Amino acid sequence: MTKDEILEIVEREKINFFRMQFIDVNGFQKNVAIPRSQLEKALDGGIMFDGSSIDGFARINESDMFLKPDFNTFVVLPWRNKDGIAAARLICDVHLPDGSPYEGCPRVALKRSLAAAKEMGFTMNIGTEAEFFLFERDEDGNSSTVTNDTAGYFSLDPEDLGNDCRREIIETLEAMGFEIEASHHEVAEGQHEINFKYSDALTACDNTVTFKWVVKAVARKYGLHATFMPKPIFGINGSGMHTNQSLFNLDGTNAFEDTSDSQGLSEVAYQYIAGIIKNARGFAAVTNPLVNSYKRLVPGYEAPVYIAWSASNRSSLVRIPASRGLGTRVEVRNPDPTCNPYLAVAMMLNSGLDGIKNKLTPPASVDVNIFAMTPDEKEVAGIPSLPGTLAEALDELEASPIARETLGNHIFEKYIEGKRKEWDNYRTAITSWELENYLNLY
Repeated sequence: MTKDEILEIVEREKINFFRMQFIDVNGFQKNVAIPRSQLEKALDGGIMFDGSSIDGFARINESDMFLKPDFNTFVVLPWRNKDGIAAARLICDVHLPDGSPYEGCPRVALKRSLAAAKEMGFTMNIGTEAEFFLFERDEDGNSSTVTNDTAGYFSLDPEDLGNDCRREIIETLEAMGFEIEASHHEVAEGQHEINFKYSDALTACDNTVTFKWVVKAVARKYGLHATFMPKPIFGINGSGMHTNQSLFNLDGTNAFEDTSDSQGLSEVAYQYIAGIIKNARGFAAVTNPLVNSYKRLVPGYEAPVYIAWSASNRSSLVRIPASRGLGTRVEVRNPDPTCNPYLAVAMMLNSGLDGIKNKLTPPASVDVNIFAMTPDEKEVAGIPSLPGTLAEALDELEASPIARETLGNHIFEKYIEGKRKEWDNYRTAITSWELENYLNLY
């Protein structure tokens, strides 16, 4: 989309307000709201903000930053039309006053990894599947963990009471240009999934943060709270964000496909899988960034704990879906929807490229239910596990041979610093479980 095309839409749709959005290190959307009078200045990259006020961004003495919008992310917001006056948004990269991209911008970090892939002759496509819960709010509007339905996997009405909300989420997304492929109730009560078509990696990450924003906005209209928290309720399945990924050659052919192979996979695909397997423990702190993330990654709830791959086994970290041709892809199953998608995709991409650069060979495919294997059987098979806590995952991230290069010095250091603080706050907190189990006993 061009500047002139945006201005034409603005006039036709009577758009008077604009959200200039950007992403912080933790993956949260931030925005500067501007009126119509400032739009042309904004489109030219002239909107400035104080970076020192954004967690993980700049120090106070180097705080001036500019928003450079990506014109292709311009979209009218369907739920923001009031009295015929509309609003729109643009997703921006963060730049420094000298015009250079800011190293602490997650979108910039992903672009750097995509440029490295292009130098090797590849582009990347991504499809994310972010699960979420719909919970009721109390009379004061506070969120709860009470689900608004008793439905299960692929249930039909009337048990699936979130269906109306989910339908409006889909209609809103379609109005914003999403191509919705399917939606359904997930395994746990109150849990849902909406699948939209894959796209190039940068657009897919933009779509993922937009998707989460729309889900939360529409849920609020229904008096519900939508959460992407990985494990909000003990004893039931948590929410993941399975991430389908493929590399394409610059001529548009799928670099993962080889019809002469028994699995239909190319040497590049096997090397990519090997890179994911090699670096999985090192990128877990980015794909699974919360203390709570590791309460989802436990055996027994369909979450992938074990670092293995298979063409059919859903207990493994990496699965190869059955589709071939342009649909030949690798599904990495451990990410959860609280991750910063730009950083998570950058880490997974560079992990796969590490396998290609070094011509790695993946371990043998594991085609049995790993959850049913004994510890000795897993040890003999050489199947390691993902980190068990955020602290362990951060140790692995710090030791990763590719993490600093992928994230850049600024994000690498700020991310670990912030997450160490988060872990320490959790580690020293007194929980209700401790009080219930120890207070009266001792």
